[in-house]
Amino acid sequence: MRHSRSLVRTAVTWLAALAAIVVGPSRGVADEPRPNVVLIMADDLGYGALGCYGQEKVKTPRLDRMAAEGLRFTQAYAGSSQCAPSRASLLLGVHTGRTPVRSNADPGLRAVDQGRTIASVLQKAGYATGGFGKWGLGDVGSPGAPWLQGFDLFFGFLDQTHAHFHYTDHLFRNDRRVELPENRDGRRVRYAPDRVVDEALGFIRANRDRPFFAYLAVTPPHAEIDAPEDSIAPYRGAFPETPFPGGHYAAQPTPRAAYAGMVGRLDGDVGRVLDLLQELGLDERTLVIFTSDNGPITAGGADPAFFRNAGPLRGLKFTFYEGGVRVPLIVRQPGRVPAGRTTDVVWSLADFYPTAVQLAGAATPEGVELQGRSALPTFRGEAQPPREEPLYWEAPVRTPRPGLTQAGRIGRYKGIIPAPGETLEIYDLEADVAESRDLAADRPDLAASFRELFASEHREP
Repeated sequence: MRHSRSLVRTAVTWLAALAAIVVGPSRGVADEPRPNVVLIMADDLGYGALGCYGQEKVKTPRLDRMAAEGLRFTQAYAGSSQCAPSRASLLLGVHTGRTPVRSNADPGLRAVDQGRTIASVLQKAGYATGGFGKWGLGDVGSPGAPWLQGFDLFFGFLDQTHAHFHYTDHLFRNDRRVELPENRDGRRVRYAPDRVVDEALGFIRANRDRPFFAYLAVTPPHAEIDAPEDSIAPYRGAFPETPFPGGHYAAQPTPRAAYAGMVGRLDGDVGRVLDLLQELGLDERTLVIFTSDNGPITAGGADPAFFRNAGPLRGLKFTFYEGGVRVPLIVRQPGRVPAGRTTDVVWSLADFYPTAVQLAGAATPEGVELQGRSALPTFRGEAQPPREEPLYWEAPVRTPRPGLTQAGRIGRYKGIIPAPGETLEIYDLEADVAESRDLAADRPDLAASFRELFASEHREP
């Protein structure tokens, strides 16, 4: 237990040091104009899905170029291994032991969260705030609706099940339904993700003369697996195929080619954003962050094993093994973020909140407790101490045995209880990133530390 108490004391020391950064108006970048912030979050894009992360079957030239022009992280983590809680972690700056949303079945953000999200903080600091794509944290009539949680404008899918369908006949602009008549009666003409990106680009244009925060939560490559023909065509015949028969998701005769086309279109969408920033002369004034909400999944005909979308990692979406939670992270701002660098600094999606607060010179709302730390020193190419704050994830399990699945990281070690009632597993991620050698029986000191972590970080919603 001495080892565990030492870890806790160290974490408290770091949190106290960070208080000067994340509480009260930040002075960390007072000598710079407040940057625009664009956060692009892919849906179910695994750690190994991009060329700059080792992908060999799908071409991603714009994201690879973004990595060459910026900073690429090798140890970045999503807020959860599933969509909604990961997004809640981002917006509230907390891990899933503190979020009101801990599974996709939970109702969303609450009235008490209004004014606390990072969008609300930036809005109060004078930023124009726009959310685009998949929300999944509250529908019309809910306290979790995005226009009640700090976004001046939202355009896209409010409901995450609606976001499964890329040829939907409607989207939402705030609480107003926007028709896509070309997709009525089952027609598949207008690719809804294209319309979402169009709206995000319009928001950037409209707010070019003031600081803005654009949260672009694109839906590709989440199932259903489909893309316009001009994106699929380069991959037709490139891979052996087994047709996907359809069901909840649309049938897809060439799911591998379609998946590759979706990633290619996502790559092009990132290029569209970067090109617009350059056209408007906003390149050096805009921090662009690209990441994913969780790891890949086998749904709608997706085949992450064939593409090695989790890279060398174990597990997929809905698990807390590395393949479910370790994700790509690329950061770019010419003249501010060093170009062509790779970092092994450990980063969590909850870190975005305190980082954005510091960048904007904003103030964290009174009474808000954050589990993230500002990554601004790393973004600026400065030395940043190794992460002492432990990472933690949890999710409720209702069947077949109710309880929690939990995981955490302390230094180089990962602890995981993969299902209720199962034993604790421990892995040394520096020596064994594939999580193949369980050390729990040999390290009772670490086992005690992880059990204490799991007990202390879980709070009832």
